[in-house]
Amino acid sequence: MTTTQPHDRGDYDYIIIGAGTAGCVLANRLSADPKTRVLLLEAGGSDNYHWVHIPVGYLYCIGNPRTDWMMKTAPEPGLNGRSLAYPRGKVLGGCTSVNGMIYMRGQSSDYDLWRQLGNPGWSWEDVLPYFRKSEDHHAGKTALHGGGGEWKVSRQKLKWDILDAVQEGAKEFGIQPRADFNDGNNEGSGFFEVNQNNGVRWNTAKAFLRPARNRSNLRVLTHAETRQIRLDGKRAEAVIFHHKGRNCVARARREVLLAAGAINSPKILELSGIGNGDLLSSLGIAPLHDLPGVGENLQDHLQIRTVFKVKNAKTLNTLANSTLGKLTIGAQYAFNQSGPMSMAPSQFGMFTKSDPSLEMPDLEYHVQPLSTDKLGDPLHPFPAITVSVCNLRPQSTGSCHIATRDSSRQPDIRLNYLSSENDKRVAVASIRQAREIMTAKALAKHEPEEILPGPKIQSDADILEQAGNIATTIFHPVGTCRMGTDPAAVVDPQLRVSGISGLRVVDASIMPRIVSGNTASPVIMIAEKAADMILSGQ
Repeated sequence: MTTTQPHDRGDYDYIIIGAGTAGCVLANRLSADPKTRVLLLEAGGSDNYHWVHIPVGYLYCIGNPRTDWMMKTAPEPGLNGRSLAYPRGKVLGGCTSVNGMIYMRGQSSDYDLWRQLGNPGWSWEDVLPYFRKSEDHHAGKTALHGGGGEWKVSRQKLKWDILDAVQEGAKEFGIQPRADFNDGNNEGSGFFEVNQNNGVRWNTAKAFLRPARNRSNLRVLTHAETRQIRLDGKRAEAVIFHHKGRNCVARARREVLLAAGAINSPKILELSGIGNGDLLSSLGIAPLHDLPGVGENLQDHLQIRTVFKVKNAKTLNTLANSTLGKLTIGAQYAFNQSGPMSMAPSQFGMFTKSDPSLEMPDLEYHVQPLSTDKLGDPLHPFPAITVSVCNLRPQSTGSCHIATRDSSRQPDIRLNYLSSENDKRVAVASIRQAREIMTAKALAKHEPEEILPGPKIQSDADILEQAGNIATTIFHPVGTCRMGTDPAAVVDPQLRVSGISGLRVVDASIMPRIVSGNTASPVIMIAEKAADMILSGQ
């Protein structure tokens, strides 16, 4: 914690920490009233970088210190001791500037469970209006979708015959095509809708922040690293941050809104003396408010990448590994923002069950017309597809805690992947299921040949070991400041930090359970609902 007198940056009604997925939404909604002064602090920089906006640019943003905080997990026992790269967006728009752009809400039962866990106002019926509020769906306004909102939802602008064949093959195993993954039950197969506008990435900085940026009552500071939230007794009254080489302070007349994400929000709380008192004391931080749940309940989706070599099919591998193919790819995007440079990391998806007795799907497939040893590596020199599968409802939980008082250091991230016996069972079942789907008659002409994990891996024990070798994060951390009314909860159903006035957390960290799908659009919904609660005095 800082000991020098910080430079005074004034008073605001609301101070928002983090201009990412949630923070840009909050800044837009709270600054709509010209009488309300809002300060938005972003530790990263501008999103004015060409690879942020070209969809395939995620390959050049993840692992790039300009756009990624370059975090790593602790060694994971369930992954045979491997430490994973853990990308987090480092620019305006946060992870919506570097993610896979997939528009996904999850299942209605996810939100009904939130309500059942003691969070009134968060059922599917309650949250659907907030999904619709900001949505600009390509098919227009309906009972399930919004039209004319800020968050654009588009069809992808390319087609791969091999993915059509996978969809046909999946039908042989009861996975039927589905027109809409976002109506509350996503079981089936289909082509992902994406957050793009005419083949260009659509992040929350463009959608929400840019339209509000010129408001005189909204101030946005980039490269402003929050050091701590300053308390006056049990009230959050100011934010201490580092900007342009000096420590600064800004005071909040109404509220501080922490929207730094599931990794950095608990970090900032702990640096501010809010968290597990024993942990804070051990680091020399005065425990100003004992809240043991801070940093606990970390959940994520672990994906297992199975790879199959194919024949008689065009894939990105073959296109990207030839000079003519590269020229064609470049020309397609230059002339009409289509083709492979406009593609999301995954084009085709399937939601199904690891066990037929389950009520709702617990597996999500991301099928890609490409293959590589790992993200960022060169594509394989042969035609192949990746059939990634993840457990949507993992029982394994981890934690995220600071390990030092130094605010520039990343926290200790421990996911405990595959520590649950059920998660181990689902991992084995999902690999076996992916293999089975690839034996479909509809795929016979492509002669799929398994590359990963490899056809020699057959026993449950060997499959589980290989899952530990090849599985990786799908970048969906949630839950570290979970919502609830029990003693271990960090925020209440209005997202107010328990025992502290004038402080809310608004991001993926408040999820009590991870949603059954990609997490960006649920976070936008959370921010929309939070803004509504704030403005209505809840």
